Amino acid sequence: MRDGEITIDSSDDRDAAWMDVWHYESVRHVITQASIAVGIPRDEIRAGQPVLYEEMRPGLTQQTSRLVDMDVAGIEASLCFPNTFVRFCGQRFLWGRDKELAALCVEAYNDFVIEEWADGSGGRLIPCAITPLWDPMLAAAEVRRVAARGVRAVAFSELPPYLGLPSIYTDHWDPFFAACEESHVVIMVHVGSSSQLPSTSDDAPLAVIHALPSNNSAAALVDWLCAALPVRFPGLRLCLAESNIGWIPYFLERLDTIWDHNRAYTGIREHLPNPPSSYFASNVYCTFFSDAFGLRSLDAIGVDNVMFETDYPHGDSTWPHCLDVAREQTAAAGLTQEVVEKVIRGNARRLFGLDRFSS
Repeated sequence: MRDGEITIDSSDDRDAAWMDVWHYESVRHVITQASIAVGIPRDEIRAGQPVLYEEMRPGLTQQTSRLVDMDVAGIEASLCFPNTFVRFCGQRFLWGRDKELAALCVEAYNDFVIEEWADGSGGRLIPCAITPLWDPMLAAAEVRRVAARGVRAVAFSELPPYLGLPSIYTDHWDPFFAACEESHVVIMVHVGSSSQLPSTSDDAPLAVIHALPSNNSAAALVDWLCAALPVRFPGLRLCLAESNIGWIPYFLERLDTIWDHNRAYTGIREHLPNPPSSYFASNVYCTFFSDAFGLRSLDAIGVDNVMFETDYPHGDSTWPHCLDVAREQTAAAGLTQEVVEKVIRGNARRLFGLDRFSS
């Protein structure tokens, strides 16, 4: 098993033999219940249970039905990540042996989300592109190509070295970062886009993995600031997706302390003229789907940097109660209506340029 890959054994008696399969080079990939959990009673979800497309909610694969599901939950607009087969930043094609084929698949995926998924939704379905991760020059060219077609977001890995790629401390990614900055494309970093999630041991229950994914988001944020990317590319914007937010004040405070108190030997003071937290305020955004504590800490995070998300269609999704969760948690945190408007709607509209669509 690799990255959640399920090996299909034709000797299984089955029910299990009947499943829809993505076939790419030597890979056989099936979709499981945990990836399409919305609409399934919570007590019936099985993480590794393969599913057929006919067993999924139509909103997972059909634009019109997705918009209906969004209406049910009070969702005005939704940025849609690649998942399951393609993976959160297009790792599938990074792993492909035939890179010419892989590059064509990257373009085909991006054209699909632009022309068939987002087009006709009135701006409600926001395309998120992928790039050829194995070549930063090709990645830069793809960013410029999709940006010219109106795309405002591109997926990238939270921790590239976990994928066997150079770190962001090198200049390897500079062509890609420069293209995103010039094209006003937001870099989206989804939890799990390193193809590794934190755990404690091989025999730990899934609850441990589900409790720790924000550790990866914290590592990505620390990397982003310590690599001084907001200094080198001041117009570059990073968005941590499915990160939740309650952990952020501690890490910003810790980084500022290191920047000041340990400045002589920690290797960041010479690259960051101002405290790290100041660059978070100007260049980094984050999202939450259910984080009452984080909302109570919003003053320490920043009201202009936080956005509400729904995690549709995964197991953590608050669908169909997304709007109820947003109202309950913002009310419990005592947020003003002005702040609620920013967190639930306004920040996302500004970041992704949604005001160009009808409200």
